[in-house]
Amino acid sequence: QGSAHHHPPQSSRYLQWNTYTMQKTKKVQQTSEEEHFHRIRITLTGCNVKRLEKVSDDLIRAAHGQKLSVRGPVRLPTKVLRITTRKSPCGNGTSTYDRFEMRLHKRIVDLHSPSSIVKDITAITIEPGVDIEVTIAQN
Repeated sequence: QGSAHHHPPQSSRYLQWNTYTMQKTKKVQQTSEEEHFHRIRITLTGCNVKRLEKVSDDLIRAAHGQKLSVRGPVRLPTKVLRITTRKSPCGNGTSTYDRFEMRLHKRIVDLHSPSSIVKDITAITIEPGVDIEVTIAQN
């Protein structure tokens, strides 16, 4: 009884499985050669809600046009900046006060796409008074 090497059986089922795994590894190699997908977070900030919603809708519509996965818009809590001042320029008179406030609304849109497509998406017309911040995180 010498040292006989064990060879796998050359049945048709084994050959089918082997070709299937080879095809899977080829697909994995092809996707890794293509552009890497990034998690992209777009933060929209502004005082006017209508303008903010319009920009976020345009962004999402453009992303859906490119067949990207989109999450959002996530509406974050509104920050209210308040300032209370005396109406009187000098110290005399009745102590009456003015209360001023500025409301900052924030929306977050998450995309999963290659970084080259982001330029196409963010090329939409941006309403005045809306700030856009784009952060890219690699997987």
